[in-house]
Amino acid sequence: MDKLTVRDIEVRDKKVLVRVDFNVPLHEKTGAITDDSRIRATLPTIKYLIDQGARVILGSHLGRPGGKVVDQLRMTVVAQRLSQILGKQVGVTKNCIGSETAKSIENLKSGDVLLLENLRFHSAEERDSPVFARALARLADIYVNDAFGTSHRGHASIVGVSEHLPAVAGLLLEQELNILGGILENPAHPFIALLGGAKVSDKVGMLENIMDKVDYLLIGGGMAATFLKAKSCEVGLSLIEEDRLDTAAGLMEKAARNGVHLLLPVDVVVADEITTASEGKTVPVANIPPAKRIVDIGPQTTKNFCEELRRCRTVFWNGPMGVYEIPQFAEGTRAMAELLASLNVATIIGGGSSAEIVTNMGLDYKMSFVSTGGGALLKFLGGETLPGVEALLSKGSLPVAP
Repeated sequence: MDKLTVRDIEVRDKKVLVRVDFNVPLHEKTGAITDDSRIRATLPTIKYLIDQGARVILGSHLGRPGGKVVDQLRMTVVAQRLSQILGKQVGVTKNCIGSETAKSIENLKSGDVLLLENLRFHSAEERDSPVFARALARLADIYVNDAFGTSHRGHASIVGVSEHLPAVAGLLLEQELNILGGILENPAHPFIALLGGAKVSDKVGMLENIMDKVDYLLIGGGMAATFLKAKSCEVGLSLIEEDRLDTAAGLMEKAARNGVHLLLPVDVVVADEITTASEGKTVPVANIPPAKRIVDIGPQTTKNFCEELRRCRTVFWNGPMGVYEIPQFAEGTRAMAELLASLNVATIIGGGSSAEIVTNMGLDYKMSFVSTGGGALLKFLGGETLPGVEALLSKGSLPVAP
């Protein structure tokens, strides 16, 4: 990574605004945090700043409030969990900007931590309003981006603030870029990409960019239906992207030209409806009934995928193999997670649903790295520049602190 990090600057007694990604999942009824892994992922940066005597100001969004104050999306529950993890009190401001917030920050002592209220309660955040960015910047002396998962957004707290303050990377952002950059630049071979999820369109850029780096592509999940349809297979009522059939065909041709072994399902589980009451039936892909839809990979496909994965030295996994939310359609996904957890190889798990799956199964600690990025990860592996990273100071652009 060619960007300066929080280690490269003097932070003692400084007011340090850290953009974190605390957009954690909440229980629909109780509002309790159901997975705090995004909070824990940022602990190295927060603890480093505390140990260095900085006055730490954390800023994040939570949910999609649409520029309005939504009580269920206040940051209080996040501050409570962070306080428990850190073993020290973390307060929350009533607003993320303004004179009252500035006064609370001025009262911070070295090593104190304060969490700003939900940034997206202001519509100006997502518009990258220069006025809002300046208001945030006035709260601090230094800006640290540790929110890889939102670094593909050109928002005020991601890009705008960096125009007014020295801007550097946090330790999580540094780790994400180094590890993901490593599988692009110098992965141990054989290198396998295991891809699932609903849409081909979400992963086209990544597929194009990694095609000359991987040895195997294993494709399951909903996106497999589009690839199967592109090979003239009957896929029944499965959702396919009609406008991506040529794209899928082109990717398969490119894989063949590059000597990449691309494996599609040979059998699938199908059902009448995608509901918890539905029953699945395993059929060969050549015999998918017109009135049913694909909901999981079949046992023979699971076996085929596992055989290839056991040969790998590096595996990148992004996307479930079926409708993971419904237990009877999650067998293929669970089998992949369990196998990867057992392998003594580099296992990099893409963010979003893949990270949620291995975390919920209690297997995250057995993986080499679980990314916090969803859309940001796909864009980065697709070779795109992330605005939140581009905005940071490059090495050599600022004197190292004495």
